[in-house]
Amino acid sequence: MTTGGDKSFISVHPDDLKFIFELEKQSFCDLKVVNNTEHHVAFKVKTTSPKKYFVRPNTGVIQPWDSFVIKVTLQAQREYPLDMQCKDKFLLQSTIVLPPANVDELPPDTFNKDSDGKVIQEMKLRVVYMPTSTTQGNLEDEVLLKGSEKIPDANSAVQLLEDERDAAVRQTQLLQQELDLLRRRRYRKTDPGFSLMFAFVVGLVGIMIGFLLNLSLSSPSTE
Repeated sequence: MTTGGDKSFISVHPDDLKFIFELEKQSFCDLKVVNNTEHHVAFKVKTTSPKKYFVRPNTGVIQPWDSFVIKVTLQAQREYPLDMQCKDKFLLQSTIVLPPANVDELPPDTFNKDSDGKVIQEMKLRVVYMPTSTTQGNLEDEVLLKGSEKIPDANSAVQLLEDERDAAVRQTQLLQQELDLLRRRRYRKTDPGFSLMFAFVVGLVGIMIGFLLNLSLSSPSTE
């Protein structure tokens, strides 16, 4: 998109900045800027994420009907963007300057829109990440890993329930043995605290048996 006149001072190839994305590696994109006029045209490049990109040169002057190549570097990234989508944008400003024009001699207000009579054209460029085969494979592995962290394995859940059930069975058997031992002691001697202990153990056995039955009924079928 351009502003400030029907004819664009410059044209850019390609229309988007396309980077081959791979973790921990830099990626590069060349922008060819063409001067469509018989005048000297100054340009300036801006981005919404200046820490992620290295632009050289970010300011320059193109001779009449000439072209210029801007090299843009995507710095090495440590993680994949969501769905490999990028929201970063670039803005390419251009304006006609008087000859002889040198980038080091451009006045500070060259790209100031408030300057009287100056026309500043702007072109917005979006960023596109291109996955490699390695990038695609790593991205799928990452998605699967995140999914496995969120959803527990069904076989592991069944095994856990079976282990808990077996432990409850063993505990019930031990309590039953204690109960039989107390019954035998009942006939050997008189124990003042036996009635209370006997009632307690019987109640505990009943609780464990009820828990075991509920656990067995709630266990998922392994068929």
